[in-house]
Amino acid sequence: MNDGALISLRGITKTYGQGAAAFQALKGVDLDIPQGQFVAIMGPSGSGKSTALNILGCLDGPTSGAFRFKDIAVETLSRNQRALLRRHYLGFVFQGFNLLSRTSAQENVELPLLYRGAETTQRHAAACEALAQVGLTGWERHTPAELSGGQQQRVAIARAIVTRPLVLLADEPTGNLDSQRGHEIMDLLVSLNREQGITVIMVTHEPEMAHYADRVVKFVDGLVASDESKERT
Repeated sequence: MNDGALISLRGITKTYGQGAAAFQALKGVDLDIPQGQFVAIMGPSGSGKSTALNILGCLDGPTSGAFRFKDIAVETLSRNQRALLRRHYLGFVFQGFNLLSRTSAQENVELPLLYRGAETTQRHAAACEALAQVGLTGWERHTPAELSGGQQQRVAIARAIVTRPLVLLADEPTGNLDSQRGHEIMDLLVSLNREQGITVIMVTHEPEMAHYADRVVKFVDGLVASDESKERT
């Protein structure tokens, strides 16, 4: 394990199904991610990139191998313990936004704090602050139907950062957006990474979006095929 890494994967495999129907999505992945890095994960369909993201996000467990997060052996945790790790350290952004349609932007952002049992005044203040951070001050009472796709994704990002996560995991965050809105979302992710120190791990199939990252890891056939870092500008 890399002692300096926030996240370390060693020999991670993931197999779905059994016997003749078994499919090995990951075949022995080694990956270290330092705190504060912006990593883009790329690869063709079926390469294992989304499976890797699900494991990194503690949404799924590996079949074998070692996964350490802040020196915690994640693969040994129970389902409830993994849920606690997600709740306290991780934020998620999805391609489809996943907002509650009849609920205001502010109420959508408050949801993770509601699950934590935070008091009403604390939830309201934190949600307003998170919406301000993504440039949506004044839009707190609008429902998703009253927002553009780019604004909906900003609400989703605000919801992901309202708990002040250590890591933000983004699965194709610009996939449902036009080019201009996509670049705006990427600028926002870069800002959160550089100004707040949030580690960002993003799956994308778009090279121009991956260009925003400090590092691009490419998966092919369930393995890391390449791992390239660049100097920050």
